[in-house]
Amino acid sequence: MTLFAWPKAAAFGRVIPKSKIYEHASASSALKERFVQQVEQIIWAYKLAPETVNLPATATVTEIQIVRVTLKGSSLDQDLLKAIDRAIPFPLIFELINNGRTKLAAAYKRPSDSDAHRWVVGNYFETDWLAEQTPRHPLPMALDMAALYERLLSPLVDARLAYPAPATATGFPEVKDAASTPADHADESERLSLEQRIALADTLAAQHKEIERIQSRLRREKQFNKRVAINAELREARQTLKRLTQQQVASASY
Repeated sequence: MTLFAWPKAAAFGRVIPKSKIYEHASASSALKERFVQQVEQIIWAYKLAPETVNLPATATVTEIQIVRVTLKGSSLDQDLLKAIDRAIPFPLIFELINNGRTKLAAAYKRPSDSDAHRWVVGNYFETDWLAEQTPRHPLPMALDMAALYERLLSPLVDARLAYPAPATATGFPEVKDAASTPADHADESERLSLEQRIALADTLAAQHKEIERIQSRLRREKQFNKRVAINAELREARQTLKRLTQQQVASASY
């Protein structure tokens, strides 16, 4: 998975006090406690904006903020990222830092259709941990800020499409290196919009979770006749997953 070399002109480097996140996200006592337990520091590291990346703003994406979160351990609850997203009214890309390692995390974030001052935050995607000294790549080519945002999110989303997995302790699935994505699946996903690919990834992840739930029931069940019924349910769930993948890709492609 690619780490990006954020432009020096976009460097912001401002520490965000946790108290500001609490204030703007209306954090509960329990959420504040998890921030204390899991988060060492939050830095507003880079501001990707028309004046720093030389790309025009759009109605939906005027700026993209890069937020670095230094963790006290190797995991972070999804609710903490969502609280930061709620506190900062721009699309965010997170760099999570722990013990000499870095991973990217982000959710698709857009203005609400009913209230331009509110933001809709989707499910989170994240990469595997990478060594901090991993070579970084230039920003992807784009014509405007919205296109840049899509290019930054796409590797995370497409990796989940190739390798949907159950939720981890962080609260969102791990994804693998997009370079290992099967070519036929990658070609199909390229014909979908970003929002369609996100919807597909979320639906596939939900179906995988349903299959795991059925498998868990099967492991616990001792009666033969009930195991037969659960096995039939499991086969149907797997067929549903197969049909769902084929039908959604076919109906959403263009």
